[in-house]
Amino acid sequence: MAGCSFSMLVLLIAALALASRAQLCPDFYDHVCPEALPAIKAVVERAVAREPRMGASLLRLHFHDCFVNGCDGSILLDDAPGFTGEKTAKPNLNSVRGFDVVDEIKNAVNEACHGNVVSCADILAIAARDSVAALGGRPYMVLLGRRDSRTASLNDANNDIPPPVFNFSQLLSNFRSHGLDLKDLVVLSGGHTIGLARCTSFRDRLYNETNIDRGFASILRNYCPTSGGDDNLASLDATPARFDTAYFNRLLHGRGLLHSDQQLFKRGQGVSDGLVSFYSANPYAFWADFAVSMLKMGNISPLTGNRGEIRMNCRKAN
Repeated sequence: MAGCSFSMLVLLIAALALASRAQLCPDFYDHVCPEALPAIKAVVERAVAREPRMGASLLRLHFHDCFVNGCDGSILLDDAPGFTGEKTAKPNLNSVRGFDVVDEIKNAVNEACHGNVVSCADILAIAARDSVAALGGRPYMVLLGRRDSRTASLNDANNDIPPPVFNFSQLLSNFRSHGLDLKDLVVLSGGHTIGLARCTSFRDRLYNETNIDRGFASILRNYCPTSGGDDNLASLDATPARFDTAYFNRLLHGRGLLHSDQQLFKRGQGVSDGLVSFYSANPYAFWADFAVSMLKMGNISPLTGNRGEIRMNCRKAN
């Protein structure tokens, strides 16, 4: 039976408070299937090598999963007769991706473990960490032992995932409603140091906002016209395939791609300006704090014990 060793937890003081509340721990699969995490890592590294953008996509899947009723794998459930999942919610439709890679991971880990041992919710948490590492970030500890939900909520997905049009007060309120704070907001937004965004999510910023670098906006208008081209892509920072602090550097110069990004830095007038400036110059501090905030996010309302299930297929309940 999977479980947590006391000796490991004693060494991880930062994780103890979280683990004690949610019954999660870093060594959950060490005895039942020590091959699980290496199997997941191998698939993630292959997927990111094929397409670096996939790292950002897998990280985003974990975020969108956790912000809707907790980290329970609900985002992975397909629609079915009599059931509507979260994939068609406005924040997810034509936006979240990587489901085929999750399928590949699930098949690989089931084969490595000779059975259905690792939950889809845990796969998302591990794949997010391995994606960050594959793109040059520092590997961090992941607490494990989540189980999968049997249901999902389209309505909650529409309401609980912060959209790119949110102002600062809305962003902070949203994060606080999930048990996160100002520092978590800034640090987790730093996940936008990797990946791309669709024109439809930043068009209004290019043409209607004044707190944007004019040269930056002019270049992007070539890719994102006033109408059409909704699916045209632009990088969230200058190095979209490297997990670094270029995202924060862009904010300092009014070059945040999304409205919600630039809300974090208001040229001395915002409460998060100091954090943005600090992380722009301190990559090791960003990596360390990102790890802590990911632990906190990954601990949002997980199903443990006998609640939920471990899905055989991440796309449907058993």
